[in-house]
Amino acid sequence: MKLKIPQGDFRAYLFDCDGTIADSMPLHYIAWKQALAEWNCYFDEKLFYEWGGWPVVKIISSLNQERGLVMPVETVALRKEGLYFELLPQLKAVPEVLEHIAAKHGQIPFAVVSGSALDSVTASLTTLHLLGCFNTLVCAGDYKKSKPDPEGFLLAASRLGVSPESCLVFEDTDMGIQAATSAGMASVRVPPAWERAQLN
Repeated sequence: MKLKIPQGDFRAYLFDCDGTIADSMPLHYIAWKQALAEWNCYFDEKLFYEWGGWPVVKIISSLNQERGLVMPVETVALRKEGLYFELLPQLKAVPEVLEHIAAKHGQIPFAVVSGSALDSVTASLTTLHLLGCFNTLVCAGDYKKSKPDPEGFLLAASRLGVSPESCLVFEDTDMGIQAATSAGMASVRVPPAWERAQLN
């Protein structure tokens, strides 16, 4: 399967990390299920994918609110991240995105814009031997408003010194695509693993 790149003179590529560069969403879901089960909280897989792109603390706070729970947000967040790190040796890159990283690396600057914490993104990219490809990483804590707000993408463009309309965004979630559009950026949707398998 080939990703369909829109027409344009793009001066920078901005990538989401989980589910876009790293085929990490199934591993994140395993970590989430285990961390939340310890607090008798079930996390439906459909909801997990709907909330893709949300910061970890926002997910836990939202589950607390929805389910009437009082899970300690920071404790559960650290536990979930720790479980994800244990699963990292199984991590693989999304080949269709890797192709575009290889094609343009060294020609234009790259950034990652993620709702995950910096240590999680760094660990994923290090495992995939891709960390050195990116000029900047914009992660949870670097911005106040998460996707679908465009703040993260606009911050990445500013750090790279490239105008928003000259950036191309690679994203796997609807919220991410909305954020890119709100930032005035063109985007490429990266289908989930099951959809890519059907198209290959």
